[in-house]
Amino acid sequence: MTLSARNQLSFSQRKLEKRVIRLTAQAITDFNMIEDGDRVMVAMSGGKDSYVLLDTLRVLQQRAPIRFEIEAVNVDQHIPAFPREALAAWLESTGVPYHIEDQDTYSIIQRLIPEGKNVCSLCARLRRGILYRVAQERGCNKIALGHHMDDIVGTLLLNLFYGGRMKAMPPVLRSDDGKNIVIRPLAYVREYETEKLAKARAYPLAGKGICGAGENLKRQEVKELIRSWDREFPGRVYNVFMSMQRVSPSHLMDRRLYDFDALAPVGADDASDE
Repeated sequence: MTLSARNQLSFSQRKLEKRVIRLTAQAITDFNMIEDGDRVMVAMSGGKDSYVLLDTLRVLQQRAPIRFEIEAVNVDQHIPAFPREALAAWLESTGVPYHIEDQDTYSIIQRLIPEGKNVCSLCARLRRGILYRVAQERGCNKIALGHHMDDIVGTLLLNLFYGGRMKAMPPVLRSDDGKNIVIRPLAYVREYETEKLAKARAYPLAGKGICGAGENLKRQEVKELIRSWDREFPGRVYNVFMSMQRVSPSHLMDRRLYDFDALAPVGADDASDE
């Protein structure tokens, strides 16, 4: 590679890094994800998104006008070939406090789910429960997950196509027991951006499909749909994403949100034109 090409690559990487940091800071600000004095637990799955998330929060921690702590937590589920040592070594090199929670959920899943059936749902529920418990034990009042815009749009489409409901991943979510708050600081970042950044930084990523289960076929279908939109209709994914922030209850059909007898939003004192 020529010197000019290397300089151009370096410039492109710096530009991408600045964009991801800016978008993350914007999402945190827009939805008040992190407040002064928060202790944020960053869930490290070993995938590209969690690495990018942790690195970005490290930068923002130094620049933000508020003070907050971060701690990285990985749940070692005993999945064969998971690069635990490489992840631990990388975390050690960052200087960020970290904890690896040893929980053999892999054996539980193998025992409960018949061979050939999708295990992702059960695996995610078990991991989420562990993260909630560990956050309480380690004094963290926020749990940061690495879900990005593609994940949010993809979940909306999955629920529309297969669940018959309008539901996605909110930027901030309080757990059912009220004890934990989940945040998604990468909500404004596209997946191709985390992919490029992870490749440039050469993170020790866990291999795709190391659990042997592969992705849910429906989620694969939605991911391919999103990729096809990016190729053929640039901007469509952003429009779908923005639609979740510009909702008109009076133009939908959910009586829990809009009183069609009073012609007013549920809970409103007076009817209003929308």
